[in-house]
Amino acid sequence: MARIYTLTLAPSLDSATLTPQIYPEGKLRCTVPVFEPGGGGINVARAISHLGGKATAIFPAGGATGEHLSALLLDEQVATDTVESRDWTRQNLHVHAESTGEQYRFVMPGAALTDDEFRRLEEKVLMIEAGSILVISGSLPPGIEVAKLCSLVKAAQHKGIRCIVDSSGEALKATLAIGNIELVKPNQKELSALVNRDLTQPDDVRQAAQEIVQSGQAHRVIVSLGPQGALGVDATACVQVVPPPIKSQSTVGAGDSMVGAMTLKLAEGASLLDMVRFGVAAGSAATINQGTRLCSLENTQKIYDYLRS
Repeated sequence: MARIYTLTLAPSLDSATLTPQIYPEGKLRCTVPVFEPGGGGINVARAISHLGGKATAIFPAGGATGEHLSALLLDEQVATDTVESRDWTRQNLHVHAESTGEQYRFVMPGAALTDDEFRRLEEKVLMIEAGSILVISGSLPPGIEVAKLCSLVKAAQHKGIRCIVDSSGEALKATLAIGNIELVKPNQKELSALVNRDLTQPDDVRQAAQEIVQSGQAHRVIVSLGPQGALGVDATACVQVVPPPIKSQSTVGAGDSMVGAMTLKLAEGASLLDMVRFGVAAGSAATINQGTRLCSLENTQKIYDYLRS
């Protein structure tokens, strides 16, 4: 089984709380906050750990918030490899209004990275053994341009590291242009932007995903379709997996849970269908929870068994 690493350039310390209702001006009385690690790659590593696998999370950590983040990951027994950053790790806030069931997500800018801090993170990436899987997930922090990310991906691939990129916008488009990306997970809107056209007909999504695979940009394209599950395409197959009806409490963490589950199956050498089934199961399992909680093994396994029946 291939070893798994994740890279998060803009990690966060996430806090979640409940309040009866949200309104302007007045004091909003909240419950005691629950703190959890945050950031794309970190959550992917956590999801893999929740599902019984192992992954090492590489990320910058700064100040008291960075120490708290690292301590939480230690409590979850997620392996870490950090670079100390000058700026404090950001802290995000998630508020659930009980009267309406609505969620409010206050996302702060990522801590800026200096050139030296990025270089040290890149050095850690390039020490990863050939044949391993590296999941690069999350937004770019201030001070880091897309060109730097692309340079890192190229260097990693040159070392024989298999790269998964879970990003959006210019970062996703630029890394796909490098080619040979192991897996990408755009939603329908992001896929439309990648192929520069509207995807309005039922078969448009499949055709667009196949174009990306056939062009050599990615070996696998998994299109997230929300309640309709996901469409997966590789060089030889096309599959769609629709989850069972589930009452969603929160979509926070669903995408990272899905990527973590699919990465775990990829590391095991599973088929495209099995990868997508497990990914949809984990993503659906995450939506059962309130706040920022990820998938659990128990709920993921139940949904996965249902999808295989």
